[in-house]
Order: sequence, then C-alpha cells, then structure tokens
Amino acid sequence: MASAEPDVKVSANGRMGRRARWHISTESYLRAAVVIGFIALIEALCRSGIIPHNTMIAPSSMLMNSIDILHSGRFSHDILTTFGNIIVASILSVLLGFGIGLALHAVPPARRAVEPFLSAYYAVPTFIFYPVFIVVLGVGARPIIAIAVLLAVVTMITATLNGLDRMPTVLHKTALVMRLSPWRAALHIKLPATLPYLFTGVKLSVAYAFIGVIASEFILSGSGIGYAIGYAYNNFQNGDMYGLMFIVLVSVTLVNVALNRIDRRFQLRRKR
Repeated sequence: MASAEPDVKVSANGRMGRRARWHISTESYLRAAVVIGFIALIEALCRSGIIPHNTMIAPSSMLMNSIDILHSGRFSHDILTTFGNIIVASILSVLLGFGIGLALHAVPPARRAVEPFLSAYYAVPTFIFYPVFIVVLGVGARPIIAIAVLLAVVTMITATLNGLDRMPTVLHKTALVMRLSPWRAALHIKLPATLPYLFTGVKLSVAYAFIGVIASEFILSGSGIGYAIGYAYNNFQNGDMYGLMFIVLVSVTLVNVALNRIDRRFQLRRKR
C-alpha cells in the first residue's frame, strides 16, 4: 500500500503536465487563428478598395516590400543601427534595474522614499527630456539609448523588488549563515531564486527598449528604422514605409515569442 502513493503522485503530475501542455497548445492555436484572421480581414479590405491604397497597402504587399528591402540592402545600415541600439538599451536597462532594485530592497527607508515615484513614473512623458540628452550626450546613438533606458529601467526595478519580496526567508538566512557579501549573495542566491519574477521585467524592458529606440529615431536621429519610416512617410513612399513597419512587427513578434517560451519554463520551474 505504501508503494502505491508515489505512483499516484507521479501519475497525477503526469496528468497535470499533459493538461498544462494541452492548454498551452490550444492557446497557441487560438492566438494564431486570431492573428491570421485579422491579417486576412485587412488583406480583403485593402484588395477591395474599402481601405484606399494611399492609406494602407495590403499585408501581402507589405511582405513583398519587406523582402525587397532586405534583399536589396537599401536600409541595412538603418536596420543594424536600430537593433544595435535596442540590444544596448535592453542590456543597460536590465543591469541597471536589477542593481537599483537590489539596492532599494537592501535599504528599506530609501525604498519607501522612492516607491511613490516609481508608481507614478510612466505618467511623465519621457521624451520631453530629449533636448537635455542632446546637450549632455551630443547627437547620435547615446541620447536615443538614454531615452530607451529611461523608459525601460523602471519595469526591471519593479520586477526585481517583486521577486525579492517573494523570495523565501530561508534563503536570506542561508546567505547570512554563509557570510556572503551583499554582491555574492545577490549573484549566487538572490538572482537564481528570483529569476522567474525577474524575467517578467526582462520581457517588459525589451519591449520598452523597442518603443524608446524607434520612437526616438523619429525626432533625434538621421539614421535608424524610425528615421527611415518618417522619411518614407514625408515623401509618400508607402512601399518603403510599410515594408519597414512590417520588418519591425515581425521582429518584435519573434523576440516576444522567444522570450515567452523562456518565461514559460521559468514559471513552470517556480510552480514545482
């Protein structure tokens, strides 16, 4: 009788795992169906003339224009510039957010003083500071990256604080017993324990980095995808404009899918 209990637990876990995978696959199919249906609707509206050609081109034409852009290499420099800035902004946001979150968690009075500002942070239009960044950092990639970091870093700070708040007390005691320095404790104990929560901050930081970099290029830059889209719009080059927009949408979708898969694994690990 005693040996049957582990088998029951294993079979129950197996059923739960299969049920979770079934739900995930069902959600994936539904999500794909919604996206495909929306694209088909836009295609039909554009092809029928309900949406005028000078307002929007059909998604199939966007795809062909984006393939032509990538094949011809006309905007290769702009694409590489934008994605390079996004990568740098994302890395800086994650590292700074994690470090600031650790510091605030370690000093409760500082956290209590700063937390109201974190809650109201996104009520401030970050882009009003771009003249200051130009004066301080000059013209080029640095003010664009700075604005993107300013936009993305708070989500990582909040995720870090949330993860540290949920960390089991026994792990804090383990760091004290082992007499680890604050930074060694953060690297070897706090970081692995809070990783499922931190990754939510990573996903949002990457998303805000995309927004910050591309939006900044419209007003701050002479290169990049944002600048190229704005130039194409001002010169009525709908093919280039929508082709570049399509490249951005596909890139964001692929990055988001990859990050969601990693995040799903972390969440499953947290539930064990």
